[in-house]
Amino acid sequence: QVHLVESGGDLVQPGGSLRLACTASGSIANINTMGWYRQAPGKQRELVAVISDGGNTKYADSVKGRFTISRDNAKNTVYLQMNNLKPEDTDVYYCNAYIRPAGRASNYDSYWGHGTQVTVSS
Repeated sequence: QVHLVESGGDLVQPGGSLRLACTASGSIANINTMGWYRQAPGKQRELVAVISDGGNTKYADSVKGRFTISRDNAKNTVYLQMNNLKPEDTDVYYCNAYIRPAGRASNYDSYWGHGTQVTVSS
């Protein structure tokens, strides 16, 4: 079994910062792309940022220059540093990772965490 567990969501004032973390655990052979998505009630889940196992990154236009994604491969952990937060960043943030389970020679499965709430409000 493979699990993703997010942490770091909180209530913060506009202009503030938060750092989200997501750790993969279980029987893991390798992790490819890791990323963060967010979803508001009644809306589709949207990409925030992704990072490849080689460190290449991609960001949504709405967060460029404010958010930074990084990963620690030794810890199977991906981070999202969020600065200059705005009320429109309020959402549930979900971690995603493409993981090859232990014992499998090829093929990666997509795994999701349960989400962490980020609320930006004065």
